[in-house]
Amino acid sequence: MAATSQIIRNGSVAGAAAPRLAIPQRRRLEPRKLAGRLLALRWIALALIIVGWFVYYPIVDNFLVSTTNQDIFTGEVTHVGLDNYRRLADDPVVLTALWNNTAYALLSILFQVFGAFCLASIVEGLRSTRWRNFWRAVYFVPSAISTTVTGLLFYFIYQPNIGILDGLLTGLGFEHLSRVWLGDEGTAIYAIIAMSQWQGFGYSTLLFTIAIQKIPRELYDAARMDGAGPLRQLWNITFPLTREMTGMMIIVTITGAFQVFNEVMVMTGGGPNNSSQVLGTWLYQQGFIQNDMGYAAAIASVVFAVTMLAASAQLWLTQRQRVQA
Repeated sequence: MAATSQIIRNGSVAGAAAPRLAIPQRRRLEPRKLAGRLLALRWIALALIIVGWFVYYPIVDNFLVSTTNQDIFTGEVTHVGLDNYRRLADDPVVLTALWNNTAYALLSILFQVFGAFCLASIVEGLRSTRWRNFWRAVYFVPSAISTTVTGLLFYFIYQPNIGILDGLLTGLGFEHLSRVWLGDEGTAIYAIIAMSQWQGFGYSTLLFTIAIQKIPRELYDAARMDGAGPLRQLWNITFPLTREMTGMMIIVTITGAFQVFNEVMVMTGGGPNNSSQVLGTWLYQQGFIQNDMGYAAAIASVVFAVTMLAASAQLWLTQRQRVQA
């Protein structure tokens, strides 16, 4: 082979020609295949149009409305720039509502995420299938009741003198703790939050139950053989393998806490003295009662910004933990 190469380089072989390199030719798509691919793109274009029109356009339009003062009855529009956002910084009710939404989110994370996780772990640790099914039904029943009905139920529970809560406190000798729970500025919002936790606790527990059921039982059997107790199994097996569900529940809980509306409207309407206002109810009052749609749109922009920041932060943290794992 080496000799042959030397002969070719010296030109000793007459008529010998250097081999040609094969140049790949670009394959042309047949017109029928090209048309098929273009037709397949129509579904992508349709999806982009739908998402853009029903998701992103309202967000942009809401911001544009927030830079105006609009009268929904006469149709008059006055451009005011960022004045509505300056009003937000000076509005004490907005600060109260923002704190109430934040307290709602923190307490919901405590009870509807971590509390629900612990309850689901305890129930799934029961050996009896009958008892597991029984407790699943018990804690899920409140979630099947509508928010309006639940609000009216707790409205009667919180009634002074005749309500179940005051009767229980009196029976236990704590009558000095009895008060007008929904009429006291210091307790109204927390009474509403307690009602919301009672209703949403079962649904969160059910989601954690589904996540725990997907964990292979062999891991728990091996841990028990190694001498690991229930708490060690919970911390080293259950919690790490339900991390994604926990992250998703935190995002959903925070988003729902800043969108809360029905509970407050049914029980207090934002009172007394605006002490239980949340961003959703204050937005409603400004837009549809005070006829100030521009200011209401500015409040809606704040709700959108807060929920987006919270969701983005949680997604980033979850993704970072997944990469490290």
